[in-house]
Amino acid sequence: MSELPIHTALPELLSALSRHNNVILQAPPGAGKTTVVPLALLDCDWLGGRNIIMLEPRRLAARSAAARMAELLGEAVGQTVGYQIRAERKMSGRTRILVVTEGILTRLLQSDPELAQTALVIFDEFHERNLQGDLSLALCLQSQEYLREDLKLLVMSATLETEAVAALLGGAPVVSSEGRSFPIHVHYLPHRQVPDDNRQLPALMARKISEWMDVEDGSLLAFLPGVGEIRQVEERLREQLADRKEITIAPLYGDLSKQQQDTAIAPSPSGRRKIVLATNVAETSLTIEGIHMVVDSGLMRESRFDPNTGMNRLVTTNISQASATQRCGRAGRLSEGQCLRLWSESRQQGLAPKNAPEILISDLAPLVLELAHWGVREMDELRWLDPPPPGPVAQARELLQQLGALDRELRITAHGKAMLALGTHPRLAHMMIRSLDWGLAREACLLASLLSERDIFRGEQRWDRDIHKRMEVLLGRTKNPNADKGAIQRIRQQAGIWQGQLPGVEGNTSGIDDIDRTGVLLGQAYPDRIARNRHDRERRFLLASGRGAHFSHDDELALVDYLVIAELDGQGRDARIQLAARISESVLREYFADLIERNESVRWDDNSDRAVASERTTLGRLVLDEQPAKNISPELLSRALLDAIHQKGLNTLPWSREAVTLRARVEFLRRNVNEFPNLLAELALPDWSDTVLRESLEDWLLPHLQGLSKLEQLKQLDLHSILRSQLDWPCQQQIDQLAPTHFTAPSGSHIPIDYEGEEPVLAVRLQEMFGLARTPAVLKGQYPLMIHLLSPARRPVQVTRDLASFWANTYQEVKKELRIRYQKHYWPDDPLTAQATSKTKKRMDSP
Repeated sequence: MSELPIHTALPELLSALSRHNNVILQAPPGAGKTTVVPLALLDCDWLGGRNIIMLEPRRLAARSAAARMAELLGEAVGQTVGYQIRAERKMSGRTRILVVTEGILTRLLQSDPELAQTALVIFDEFHERNLQGDLSLALCLQSQEYLREDLKLLVMSATLETEAVAALLGGAPVVSSEGRSFPIHVHYLPHRQVPDDNRQLPALMARKISEWMDVEDGSLLAFLPGVGEIRQVEERLREQLADRKEITIAPLYGDLSKQQQDTAIAPSPSGRRKIVLATNVAETSLTIEGIHMVVDSGLMRESRFDPNTGMNRLVTTNISQASATQRCGRAGRLSEGQCLRLWSESRQQGLAPKNAPEILISDLAPLVLELAHWGVREMDELRWLDPPPPGPVAQARELLQQLGALDRELRITAHGKAMLALGTHPRLAHMMIRSLDWGLAREACLLASLLSERDIFRGEQRWDRDIHKRMEVLLGRTKNPNADKGAIQRIRQQAGIWQGQLPGVEGNTSGIDDIDRTGVLLGQAYPDRIARNRHDRERRFLLASGRGAHFSHDDELALVDYLVIAELDGQGRDARIQLAARISESVLREYFADLIERNESVRWDDNSDRAVASERTTLGRLVLDEQPAKNISPELLSRALLDAIHQKGLNTLPWSREAVTLRARVEFLRRNVNEFPNLLAELALPDWSDTVLRESLEDWLLPHLQGLSKLEQLKQLDLHSILRSQLDWPCQQQIDQLAPTHFTAPSGSHIPIDYEGEEPVLAVRLQEMFGLARTPAVLKGQYPLMIHLLSPARRPVQVTRDLASFWANTYQEVKKELRIRYQKHYWPDDPLTAQATSKTKKRMDSP
């Protein structure tokens, strides 16, 4: 084995692992950590003859790492070094190092939480923050804490937030290794050359690759966001470089055959050069020999979960600065290299520092089901680098309960365990198990495998949205020249594995027409995506979940009444339908009867000003049929009236002066809670704003609408009593004391206090306040009222919050004017000693 940079760090790493159970190894790409470290640990005493498991985030990397380690030992894969990935494994009783991926480690932990035959678990390329990696590490940490104190964990990464990870691992030591790289000259596009639309990328990428192959030596690695772009660039390059026989063009992505992947990874024969067109699978965990140039699109494709829609959507997005550095580094492994970034230098500064962890952007249904089987109900029972977000967790639980995988207490059911054993997304597992009732196991397993892989249709055929046509090819009923034979083979292989895992006893095929079978099966996986045609010009459908979806182009499926949608792109007002299957209404009613409900519905028709009742047959938010109801229950009539109030607003209600004043008094007290905490802090004051009252009509008003069916009957409501009943007795008493409705003037009159403005106002005739020196106040005398002193004709003559100052400084001037205008009234020289009155002089003098 040639000397690699990681060799200099091995003594420190071996020492750390002998003294600590948890260790972090930070080493850049090319240091050799993936293949050197596991082999170097095989002779450690603490292994005690037990095994090493290494988790790789990608299948291609797992297979490649195992092959390279076996080669270094001079053995075949499956002896000392083996691997296990989905649908493929090479291992034996002699295997000491097992490279796994795709949730295999989680399966091993679920079947044996102690990992009794394992001494060390290695988490390679942990910086990619794969969802399964985060989950497996959390489970290993709990196993280590409660079951296996001697279990060792080694987290390896090229770029890592070592402080956060070390803290998660209980203060684990960090061992660092230098990388081996040569200078790389980084080039950017001028801003004017950067494409505005990603659809322009394949042409630009092909042109730049051709230019660089003309002026530079060696092989080239190009990073593209997905398989579609790789194929387009490959097609263009084969035309542009048709006369360059020494150049091999090699795609590289996860779904290629092993032979095709090996061609891309292996060094080119002497005298030949290679162009590797890769997704981000080549970013860190693979070593591709002979690369001198890198051309980077700066884009990647990832699946993101949208909590607002409950759906995954595949998005093309910018890579992070960390990814850009990783990709660029591929050009400097063997000699001085070149890197062209197809974006401007200014945009580089705006890239996110690192990629978002999958646990924060992914569908969490698989994770939640795994945790339920582990015995975890609350996320904080485990240690996470980034805890799963509450919103997606709640939606995952709701889906799993709908599929029957979790019970009401969020415990895993027998059906959930059977789903988990299939090792795929819960939706697909549920579909395969349910298919046994109808003798459709083979079709269900093929469909699940098809949905797990890339599309089998190529060329123009891939724009056909009908998934049933793909099933016909997989079942061998039709042939399609645009179908990918390699993809078909992989799908059939995986389907065979799943079918072998299902119980052998199937029910009888129930006579479902071939055209409906795919829809019936798909509906088991996606009951929330059963959709009804709106039959409008925009080819829109309404989903059972209440969301909208549409066809972006004309498609024969856009004409059918019902669909089950397998794949959606969630952007825009409605999601775009990518793959779907038709289903007839009769089949829908028969095979989804458990989802169909018959109920009464009443709504308020504002045009006719009356309640309109109907009997509806619904599947989720879909109305299968609707008929006028013959009899309407009083409860539904009350709800219809409530609907009318929602539509028309709160002004529809008979707001008495008492009710308006009560709301204003409570609002006044709420506004002053912070100013008078000693009086108001412990007072449970409701929010009776228009917005809150309208949103909570069902809570506070609906019980009082019983027996009412017409808007004019609302006049019977006593809103003051209804609102007051929302307050307990001590609160009512406190409100009455702190914000009284009236003030008793010195004249003996009970004057109402107006609380509807910014501050409470007492509007009172000046003569009724004679003899009162201090300004009236509420809040137990701590909040002076705004006094509007009125003339005998009830016109304001003075506004003040300081009554004593008014008597002393302003009253005499006001008195002169009032004496002239209101000669029959009493205007004393000394208002503080005069008798307050609401009468004229003559009436005052009367016995």
